[in-house]
Amino acid sequence: MGSGRWSTDVYTAAANYRARSGTSAFAYSDSGARKAHPALDPNGVGKRESRDSGEHPFSTPIAVIFDVTGSMGTVPRTLQTKLPQLLGLLTRKGYATDPHILFGAVGDATCDRVPLQVGQFESDNRMDEDLARIVLEGGGGGQKRESYELAMYFMARHTSLDSVLKRGRRGYLFLIGDEMPYPKVSRKEVKRFLGEDLSEAISTEEILAELRRSFDVYYLMPTAAGWGGDREILERWRGLLGQNVLELDDLDAVCETIALTVGLGEDMIDLDEGLSHLTEAGSAHGGTVGKALAPLQRGTVVRSALDVTSAASGNERL
Repeated sequence: MGSGRWSTDVYTAAANYRARSGTSAFAYSDSGARKAHPALDPNGVGKRESRDSGEHPFSTPIAVIFDVTGSMGTVPRTLQTKLPQLLGLLTRKGYATDPHILFGAVGDATCDRVPLQVGQFESDNRMDEDLARIVLEGGGGGQKRESYELAMYFMARHTSLDSVLKRGRRGYLFLIGDEMPYPKVSRKEVKRFLGEDLSEAISTEEILAELRRSFDVYYLMPTAAGWGGDREILERWRGLLGQNVLELDDLDAVCETIALTVGLGEDMIDLDEGLSHLTEAGSAHGGTVGKALAPLQRGTVVRSALDVTSAASGNERL
């Protein structure tokens, strides 16, 4: 996937139509849906693909998967309203070449009806359509854990990226939430929600190691969320991802944070340049973004090239 081009005019026309007709941007969920939309259902999916094309010859895959339980249910609504800003920064400022964006959602596979939803990699307004199809279940188990490891499993074993296969360049995966992953990928949950058999459970550390063959992984934690700022949760994620754990004081800054993180990772900007671009674009979130990305500025954003041959064989194995 990943054909076509984003049009802000098309986005605005759709938003204006919804406003006139009183239609929700999340009509599928708001209609009372209790199962994943067929376009986002991970059960039986082979691969979500980010492919080069004549239109987009140097694709950059960017996946955004967010927790939709409890207070995190506002995340997709925020993303939906700020898609033009995200695409504008990525493309007009050249932060990423030929970006392909995938949206997905995660809940709790121990108790939710719809604990995993994953769209396609898109480069045009179909990404807005995928967001609109997400079920905002709002469940969760209340024990500081959601099924992020199940999302990691899917992204590790059910994606295929030309950026990796052809150029040895990983994509970007942003997990947005306020809880910890479970310790292991459950055989029972993989069978139930993905329709496949595992010979044994896989530790979260092991599946993350697989995932990193294809993606640089970031965890964004809104500090105002239910478990925002919780020390135990932050320490768990930092043990897994190190400096790639970003605390975000204002959820409205999520798109700007993602865009600048990609710009830093692609070595197209430094943090000061990125913040100046936010000011030029009229964003009021420079302070929030600067604080969130300070750990990346202090450290080094490493995007070492993979060996294309080994990366290709590893990706096909997955």
